[in-house]
Amino acid sequence: MLSTELKSQIQGAYSRFLEAKGLKARYGQRLMIAEVAKALGAIPTDDEGHREGEPAVVAVEAGTGTGKTVAYSLATIPAAKAAGKRLVIATATVALQEQIVHKDLPDLIRNSGLNFSFALAKGRGRYLCLSKLDMLLQEGQAQSATAQLFADEGFRIDVDEKGQKLLNQMIERLAGNRWDGDRDSWPEAIEDQDWARVTTDHSQCTKRHCPNFQQCAFYKAREGMTKVDVIVTNHDMVLADLALGGGAVLPDPRDTLYVFDEGHHLPDKAIGHFAHYTRLRSTGDWLEQVAKNLTKLLAQNPLPGDFGRLVEGVPELARELRTHQQFMFNACEEIADFRAGEDMEGRDRPRHRFEAGVVPEHLRELGIELKKGFSKLNDVFTRLTELLKEAMDGEAGIGVASHQAEEWYPLFGSLLARAQGSWELWTAFTAEDPEDSPPMARWLTLAESGALHDIEVNASPILAAETLRRNLWNVAYGALVTSATLTALGKFDRFRMRAGLPKVAVTAVVPSPFQHADAGLLRVPDLKADPRDAAAHTAAIIRDLPELVEGARGTLVLFASRRQMQDVFDGLDRDWRKRVLIQGNLSKQETLNKHKARVDDGEPSVLFGLASFAEGVDLPGAYCEHVVIAKIPFAVPDDPVEAALSDWIEARGGNPFMEIAVPDASLRLVQACGRLLRTEADRGTITLLDRRVVTQRYGRAILDALPPFRREIA
Repeated sequence: MLSTELKSQIQGAYSRFLEAKGLKARYGQRLMIAEVAKALGAIPTDDEGHREGEPAVVAVEAGTGTGKTVAYSLATIPAAKAAGKRLVIATATVALQEQIVHKDLPDLIRNSGLNFSFALAKGRGRYLCLSKLDMLLQEGQAQSATAQLFADEGFRIDVDEKGQKLLNQMIERLAGNRWDGDRDSWPEAIEDQDWARVTTDHSQCTKRHCPNFQQCAFYKAREGMTKVDVIVTNHDMVLADLALGGGAVLPDPRDTLYVFDEGHHLPDKAIGHFAHYTRLRSTGDWLEQVAKNLTKLLAQNPLPGDFGRLVEGVPELARELRTHQQFMFNACEEIADFRAGEDMEGRDRPRHRFEAGVVPEHLRELGIELKKGFSKLNDVFTRLTELLKEAMDGEAGIGVASHQAEEWYPLFGSLLARAQGSWELWTAFTAEDPEDSPPMARWLTLAESGALHDIEVNASPILAAETLRRNLWNVAYGALVTSATLTALGKFDRFRMRAGLPKVAVTAVVPSPFQHADAGLLRVPDLKADPRDAAAHTAAIIRDLPELVEGARGTLVLFASRRQMQDVFDGLDRDWRKRVLIQGNLSKQETLNKHKARVDDGEPSVLFGLASFAEGVDLPGAYCEHVVIAKIPFAVPDDPVEAALSDWIEARGGNPFMEIAVPDASLRLVQACGRLLRTEADRGTITLLDRRVVTQRYGRAILDALPPFRREIA
C-alpha cells in the first residue's frame, strides 16, 4: 500500500504544479500518476533495502498530449527518494532526452515544490578525448609514428587545413573555459569523421593512467552522476550497463527505479545490442594489416620479455586466420543465393537467410575454426593490454616504458575490441540453439567494399524477452515502461512477448486528451487497385494524389517501400513535383526545416517519407494537415530477424501472420496516424490508400485499433 505521506506528497506536488502553470488537471495524466505511484510507490524490501518477491514492473500506454513526462516524474521522483533509490529515466531519442533535461525537469523544480537534482548521462563517444587531441596537435612528432601504423583503427593523423582549424578552436575554447568537451554543446554541428578523430571508446581509454584524467570531460560528467537523484540517459546506455553486469556506469540496478520513455523501442534496442556481424573481406584485410603493422613495430622497437614474445606470435596467427576467412568467403559465395530486398528504411540489402537459423554443416565447421582462431587472438590481445596496464603502473621487467605503454594501450585496446567482436560473431553463428527457446537468426548480406563486393555474416537473437527478463526486470528495484504505442490491436500481448514482461507486470492504457472525432477524419477511398499489385497501386496513387491532398498546407505521404516512393514521385506531373520533398535527398532535419519554411511562406509543401518519418516526427498545426498512408505497413517480408521469428512460431503450431505480422502492422499504422494531431488545436485528415482494412478479415481489428477519428469509407 502507498503510504499516506507519499500519497499526499505526490498529490501536493501535482496541485502546486497545475496552479503555478495555470493549468487544469488532465484525466489521463491524473490516471497515469495514480497507476505509477500505486505500482512503484510501495515496493516491499528486505533489511538491506533490496526488493523482495516478484518484479515490480508497470507498463502504461499514454496517448499523445497526456503529458507523460510530467506524470511519471511526479510519481517516481518522490517514490525513488522515499525508498532511498536513484531514478534513471531512459529515452530512445536524443531529442526527448534534451527536452527532459533542458525543459521538463527544470520546469518541475520551479513549479512543483519537489526538491531533487539531476544530470544527463551520455556514452564516452559524446565526449572529447584530450589525449587524442594532444596527439593530433603534436602531429609529426615521434609518437605519431606508432599511430600511423594503426591508421585503420581510427588513429588517423592526416588532418587537412579545415580539420586543423577545428582542433585549434577546440583547444582554445577548452583553455578559456568556453567549452566542456561535450560534442552536443559545441555551437556548430561536427561531422562524424571529424569527431571520430578526437573521441575514444572504453577499449582505447587508459582511464586513471591517462595524463589528462583529472581534466577528462567524460570522467568529470560521470563523477557528477554519483551525486544526483535523477539520471537521464538513453536505452542503449542502460543496456550496455546491464550487459556489463549492471552498476558499471549507472547505479546498481537493485538500487534503481527505471523509467523507459518511448518504451516500445526497448525490445528492438535490446536485440540490436546482442546482434553481431563481421565483413569477411574487410576483416581479412584488417588481419593482413595487423600482421604487417606488428612486424614493423617489432622492427622499430626492441621488445624484451613477455610483451615482445607475445607480439612476435601475432603476425603468424593473423595470417593463418586470414586464410580461414578466405575459405569462409569462398564457401559463402558458393552457397548464397542473394535475393534483392529492402530494409525498413528502403535501403537495398541483398541477403541470403538460413531458414530457422540453421547453418549448413560445412559452413558451421569453418565458423568453428574461425571462432577458435579469434579466441586465441583475443587471448593474446587481452594479455598484451594487461601487460601495458602493468607497465603504466611502473612495473619493471615488462620491457615497455610507462610512457610507451600509455601511447600503445589505445592501439592494442582497439585491436582487442575488433578481435573480440569477431569472436562473438563466430560464437553466435556456430552455437547450437537450445531446443525449447527461440533460435538465433543467421544470414549473409551482400555489401559494397570499395570497388569489390564483400559478404557480411550476421547473427542476431530474434526475441529480447529472455535477456530483458534476466538482466532487467528480475534485477531492478522497479521499472516503468511508457509510450503512446505499447498495445497492438488493443492488447499488450505483443509487447509482453517481445519485452518478456513478467506475468505480474501491471498494464494500463490512459486516454489522450485529444477529441479525435472532432479533430480528425479517416478516409479510405477506393483506388480501384489492390496494394498487392504494386504497379497498379502505384499508378492509382500517381493519378489520385494531387486531388486527394488539394487544400492542405502541409502534407505527409508515407510509403512502405523506397521503390514505390520513387516511382510515385517520378510519375507525378513535373510542376506538381516541385512541391514535394523526398526523404533521402537531404538529412532528415534539413528536409523537415525546408518543409516548415515553405509552409511558413504560405506555399503548399508535401513530404514523401518512409518508416522513420512515420514515428517521432513532430509537425504541429499547418505543417501537417493531411497524412496519406500508401498501404498498411506490414514488415518487409525478407527481414531476417522477423522471418526467423515467423519460422519459429510456425514450427510451434502458431500462425505468424496473425500473431506477428498483423499486430506489428497495426502498431506502425497507429504510429503513422499519430503524426496528424500533435496539439489539442490541430485539425486534419488521414487518408489510407489500402482497402484491405475493409476487404480482409483481419482489417476490422486493424481499423478498430486506430484512434477514434470520424470515418469516411468508400
